[in-house]
Parts: sequence; C-alpha cells; structure tokens
Amino acid sequence: MKEALEALVAEMVDKGIRFDEARMEFERRFIKRVLDRSRGNRSLAAEALGMHRNTLSRKLEELEIDGHRRARR
Repeated sequence: MKEALEALVAEMVDKGIRFDEARMEFERRFIKRVLDRSRGNRSLAAEALGMHRNTLSRKLEELEIDGHRRARR
C-alpha cells in the first residue's frame, strides 16, 4: 500500500494538484467509503473514523457529502 500511495502522491505533484485539494478529495472519498460500509449509519461511521458523530456531521457539510442513504427497494 505504501508504494501505491507514493506513486499516487508523485502523480498528483506532477499534475500540480494543490495540497488542500488533495486533502479534501482524500477525506471525501475516505468518509464516503466508511459511510457506505456502515450503510449510512453516521454513528457507526463516526466510530470507525475515530471521531465524534457531530464532527462527522460537520465534515459531511464541509465536504458537501450527502450522508443519507436511500432505502433500497
């Protein structure tokens, strides 16, 4: 995994991606993945992420993530 991360970072630097953009995109994807695995349960997602549920809610707003999953039919 470390090698894949190094390659990704090198590619991003080569493409001129700014740190703040890279950080936000990482956070967005990481949080979305954890939310998917918790089936949209914010309490479970916050616990898996190691943060308080209120902090997760603020992050979802900041990163413009819709944390509510629709029920499947």
